[in-house]
Amino acid sequence: MHRTTAPAAEFQPFSQMNTTPLIDILLVLLIMFILTIPAQMHKVGIDLPSPRPGLAAQPETHRLAIAADGTLSWDGLPLADADLVPRLHAIAGRPEATLQLQSAAETRYARFDAILADVKRAGITRLGFVGNERFRF
Repeated sequence: MHRTTAPAAEFQPFSQMNTTPLIDILLVLLIMFILTIPAQMHKVGIDLPSPRPGLAAQPETHRLAIAADGTLSWDGLPLADADLVPRLHAIAGRPEATLQLQSAAETRYARFDAILADVKRAGITRLGFVGNERFRF
């Protein structure tokens, strides 16, 4: 019976190190290290005001609506253009007063911009825009 032997090159040792087990161990150590690090919480000290006893007063809210043709209404009542600035100055003096600005979708931008400029000149700092949900894309 004749035996065949493998060539001599197959029995030579590898000259490179097998790094697969080393990578596996390093990966396990990295995961364990990440899991054992305590999560740091960033805290900012804030002095919050304490509530005063009694009922809180409802803030004064006024709604200025601009119709599609540019006419104004104040809290649902028609308002002349000449009466707008005095009313804005009247509520600007009260810091708790809030103005809500509502505009129809067809209102011209120039009209809206002029009214917004009047609001800014009056010094109103608490301003909200009402009804702009329908303008989302």
